[in-house]
Amino acid sequence: MIRLSPIDQILFGLMNATLLFTLAYSVLGMSLQYEAGFGAEDGPVEYGTAICLFLSCLILMSQAIRTARFSGASSLWLVLYSAAFLFGAGEEISWGQRIIGWETTGFFAEHNVQNETTLHNLAFGDEQLTKSLFGSYLTVAILLYLVVLPLLYSRVSLVARLVDRIMLPLPSARHGITAVGASLVIGLLATVSRKWEAYEFIFSLLTMSIFLHPANAHRFTKRNPDTKT
Repeated sequence: MIRLSPIDQILFGLMNATLLFTLAYSVLGMSLQYEAGFGAEDGPVEYGTAICLFLSCLILMSQAIRTARFSGASSLWLVLYSAAFLFGAGEEISWGQRIIGWETTGFFAEHNVQNETTLHNLAFGDEQLTKSLFGSYLTVAILLYLVVLPLLYSRVSLVARLVDRIMLPLPSARHGITAVGASLVIGLLATVSRKWEAYEFIFSLLTMSIFLHPANAHRFTKRNPDTKT
């Protein structure tokens, strides 16, 4: 039996609670209440996602600084990953636009479907980045990372060497199982239109757990960093 760290217990507890809340709203036929409260725009789930993405950014940056002493240029990969999560956190809350209230102008006013200064809601003709690049493709890529990559890492030495070389934190089995379970549950909830907000929050919690406790933790320690134990 896997013993979770106190932080992981909190993170996985929040994942399970989010799934249960979303499922309960669906079963009870309270889709409108969900969309106006728990899963609302600028609601608990959306801000929770932004906070977790930002915390993931800080975790990665901390690891980049710590590992730079023995990994050299390889730690720059962690800086790149950190920047990606900072971007994700900013996009999630529209870079604070709805909080501060600045006006959308120029290019974004013409092409953003929500009239905001964000990239993921851009649309060109009938093509929306939210539904294409930031939707299905990104979801598939994340699931491949969470489910397929750990299997390849343990079986294909070339994949293991590449993952360790680019300092990519590796998910554990518990992360992959949780991702598949959440995908199945959320995918079946047809009555809740904003269910994907909960899905994003769960995945942001997963990334925090992975980055804090990667399966290839040996790569992030000074002792024997280039070989698996």
